[in-house]
Amino acid sequence: MKKEEINKAENSEKEENNSLNDLEKSKEEERELSPEEKIKELEDRIARTLAEMENQRRRFEKERDEAFEYGGFSFAKEALNLIDNLERSKQSLENDEKLKNTEALKIISEHLNIIYNDIISIFKKNNIEPIKSIDQKLDPNLHQAMMEIEDDSKDVGTIVQEIQKGFMLKDRLLRPSLVGVSKKTSNNKENKDKIEENQEK
Repeated sequence: MKKEEINKAENSEKEENNSLNDLEKSKEEERELSPEEKIKELEDRIARTLAEMENQRRRFEKERDEAFEYGGFSFAKEALNLIDNLERSKQSLENDEKLKNTEALKIISEHLNIIYNDIISIFKKNNIEPIKSIDQKLDPNLHQAMMEIEDDSKDVGTIVQEIQKGFMLKDRLLRPSLVGVSKKTSNNKENKDKIEENQEK
């Protein structure tokens, strides 16, 4: 019995001590900050708020600049269809057997060229530039190889044919140029050896 009473007494003392500690902590939390501490806390809050506002301002300016610089990106990409359709129309007319070598074809081609050049001029004024392709080295960032063409007069990977013109909007790719690139003639050495053997016979 005495042991149980002693344990109960010890437990009640511990509980009283814990409750006293809790009261002291809550009193410390409730105590008012000194004026210097309040000023420091306010300064910290103001500094954080100003930093957040500065970050938001920078984000807004970046988004605004991008919208101004590249806002017409989708429109520019769609407008490239005009160039494609003009080129297809001209090619179709030039391949028409009835129109070949006629004065009518010459006049139509001249008019189509005027329209084409006007569109290119408008593009250039709006920072839309055609990508250089012919005789350039294949650049995977600007060109898309669609075929290989045997040509021993060019270095391997040189663009020798432009299937569809590519364009840039400032420093952004609107669409890549679709091109044909050179490759060495297959079995070129074997063919030479055979020709030499035949000549000797």
